Amino acid sequence: MQPTALFDAVWPVLVEVAPRVVRISALVGVGVFLANVAVGFGLVERIAHLSKYLTRPANLPDEVGAAIVTTAASTTAGYGMLADFRESGRLDDVETLVAVTMNTFFGFVQHIFTFYAPVLIPILGLEVGLLYVGARAAIAFGITVTGVLAGAVLLPREPASPAAEPRSNPTDARDGEGPERAPDGGSAGATETVRTAAEETWPKLRRIVPRLAFVYVLVTLLVRTQDLQSFTGAADPLTALLGLPGASLPVIAVFAFDTTAGAATIAPMIGSTFTPRTAVATMLLGGIVSFAVSTFKRSIPFQYGIWGPRFGSKVIAVNTALKIVFIAVALALLLV
Repeated sequence: MQPTALFDAVWPVLVEVAPRVVRISALVGVGVFLANVAVGFGLVERIAHLSKYLTRPANLPDEVGAAIVTTAASTTAGYGMLADFRESGRLDDVETLVAVTMNTFFGFVQHIFTFYAPVLIPILGLEVGLLYVGARAAIAFGITVTGVLAGAVLLPREPASPAAEPRSNPTDARDGEGPERAPDGGSAGATETVRTAAEETWPKLRRIVPRLAFVYVLVTLLVRTQDLQSFTGAADPLTALLGLPGASLPVIAVFAFDTTAGAATIAPMIGSTFTPRTAVATMLLGGIVSFAVSTFKRSIPFQYGIWGPRFGSKVIAVNTALKIVFIAVALALLLV
């Protein structure tokens, strides 16, 4: 390929990917910074009072509660906090997978206010919209409860929370002394804590951002050159098996690539071609089919950027498997 042709092919991808990488990097940076600040100021202990009923039955350290609470406001920032805890050694791989699973419902909550309530419910109508959002909420809640139960079974119960232990700092280990704090805990100590948190955030971003950008560019190039819509053909035997109307297949094809467009496609057919239950089942089935596309386009770049390919693949596998299982249960309940 000639350099000019290569530039013409890559430049539009860079323009498309750059804002996304900047936004995600900023949110990851905020998450890591907040994790460092929360530990430095002792905020973990305060947040633990709110989340201990969730983290302690799962045998997780109290600071995981801070990441879970943050996920309700920003999934990316919450993941950034968990990545920081894992890299610092506060969480091992199994604990991190349990925490990521428990994050699911809290990540869903933010979408109620940003997408489901203002966008999807008005398109689908109150009855179908609430039924669909309720089904998705139940699926997310079931996954979170599964995470709690997995932690209770797989993780050893700690006699005391690691959050109570002083945080180790690579700088402290080299110099033999921690950041100087004001005797009264005043502004000097606060400023030093914030400065230290910022210093610890930058090296992690420097590792994450290049990996994130590379994978996003690679995936976007493949999406532009490959026909991913062929993945939706897998829905054909499923719709027949579930007894859904023939019109469900084109709805699933649209829904798999764009939720809003899929909702707009099925809305006029509710009441004639689709009942509320079969409409929701069709959209949930579109969600299953879309995993192949969304995993490739979004999950792999994001999770690999946060965790690296090896552990990121584990996170994707666990998330996808649990979503498919619980969506399948929801489909069975809807169509019984």
